[in-house]
Amino acid sequence: MQFEPNFWQTKSLLEMTDSEWEALCDGCGKCCYRKYIQGRGKRQKLYYTRIACNLLNLETGKCGHYEARFRLEKDCTKLTKKNLPDFHWLPATCAYRLLYEGKALPKWHPLISGDEQSVKNAGIFIADGVHENDVIDWFEFVIDEE
Repeated sequence: MQFEPNFWQTKSLLEMTDSEWEALCDGCGKCCYRKYIQGRGKRQKLYYTRIACNLLNLETGKCGHYEARFRLEKDCTKLTKKNLPDFHWLPATCAYRLLYEGKALPKWHPLISGDEQSVKNAGIFIADGVHENDVIDWFEFVIDEE
């Protein structure tokens, strides 16, 4: 699909078309990995894991059943322009979060690099992911990442 050059620099998130919004996703898949929250209030800490949703293709970082994901995976949540502020747990590298915070997209982002493999090449992709069905003890899969 053709987009206006650098549309993310000239349009606000609210002004973007659905296609432009979808194109912001870098394909890292991190939003589809399970998170673990420990503690409460000021002592609350969010931990990312290497445990992926069972629908996530661990090689590509893309949902294997994107169109049917909400029907197949009951706790799959949809990131929208309206609920973006509620997704404070998005990784610091996430384009939606970066633009919402008024920051630039990184050089490795596919919209800038023109290469879908740039996410993997930059080390953003989670290596050694495992599907939720294959996990017994979540603590073995916590990763030290913000």
